[in-house]
Amino acid sequence: MAGTALDPVLHLIAVGITDRSATPEVSARLFAEEPYAAAVLERVRAAGAGEALVLTTCERVEVIAAHEDPALADRSLLEAIAGGCGIDPGELAAAARGHVGEAALRHVFSVAASLESAMIGDPQILGQLKESHRRAADAGAAGPALDSALRAAYTAARRVRAETALAEGPVSIAASAQLVARDVHGDLRRRRALLIGLGEIGEFLGGELKAAGVRDMVVIHASPARAEAAARRLGCHFRTLADLDDALAAADIVISATGAGSFTVVARAAEAALIARRREPMFLIDAAVPGDIDPDVAALDGAFVYDIEDLERIAQRGRATREAAVAAAQAIVEDELAAFIRQRAERSAVPALVALRQHFEATRAGVLAERGLSAEEATRRLINRLLHDPSEVLRGAARRDEAGALATALRRLFRMPGAAPNEDERGEEDNR
Repeated sequence: MAGTALDPVLHLIAVGITDRSATPEVSARLFAEEPYAAAVLERVRAAGAGEALVLTTCERVEVIAAHEDPALADRSLLEAIAGGCGIDPGELAAAARGHVGEAALRHVFSVAASLESAMIGDPQILGQLKESHRRAADAGAAGPALDSALRAAYTAARRVRAETALAEGPVSIAASAQLVARDVHGDLRRRRALLIGLGEIGEFLGGELKAAGVRDMVVIHASPARAEAAARRLGCHFRTLADLDDALAAADIVISATGAGSFTVVARAAEAALIARRREPMFLIDAAVPGDIDPDVAALDGAFVYDIEDLERIAQRGRATREAAVAAAQAIVEDELAAFIRQRAERSAVPALVALRQHFEATRAGVLAERGLSAEEATRRLINRLLHDPSEVLRGAARRDEAGALATALRRLFRMPGAAPNEDERGEEDNR
């Protein structure tokens, strides 16, 4: 395949499996941890893909490649994925999804724009795709066809993020908690959190807030041993239940998740903490059922209390916002895809135009070399010579009843009277 020019519009292929297309059994094995992308890429290249990348996420394993014969490549690429991941190809066949040519381009654009993600608007997928592209380039597996397709996909993704609300609004309880925390406190890197109790949701929210940049976190539990173990898991500090009042006063964000059946954060303690903080705001999340936080706390100056239902309502609004933006995002993808295909087609015509100009120039030079010709005679000879070959081709086509299409093409090429304008020309006329 060396030296073969691959056109992404014709030669692109995408083959992959997602956690939505796979059975639970396959998903458990395929997405338990990310497959070894380098091993898959090596097998893909051995299968004959001239250019390729392997995209691996917690929900997707996909090969995007430029192949000389993409229609026949899907099986070999699927086998490369299976071999690299240590799974029998037969187990993946029903879950695999393949796209070829223009459909593959559309798929890649949609993946970059996060329209193919389980969570529409996923902010991570574009970075993951770029990282996969970089790894392919480092391995010598990237090339002009893949590069041009991906650059166009990145442009489409940037437009989607700039011109639509696809990536706006939280879509999970954790994202809602982060949004409210930033609304209350701004930059989380200067903020401290307190996790009271170790309910599953509470510990999850604590870990997510810490991952989002919270400066420090303290865990308090009735069992010091459990508090210490949770602190190790979360990479933070722990204190005893006796330190609760002091810990409240030091906390900018409080997550209470004991589910003890009585209030862990009472109004009196919260008021004392706010006074000690000089009314600097506190964001409190009641992550327990029954509730841990006294309802009267919400009435205190500086206290912002949310329970899980409040955070879920915020997430639902975020999901609705993103879903409403899908149509606009898809329109941008189609617009950028059409522009990419059109530009590629226009570039493919350049060599023919250059050759035509050179032919005309050589013919002109030949006429000028004939001394003693008047301007009228020189131009007459030039026209005759330029028209000689097209006239012969047209006469030959007429003998085969094929002249109509050529004559129509000539009229359009030279914009002769009676020629019907093509779609691009109609657009130009509309813009005049």
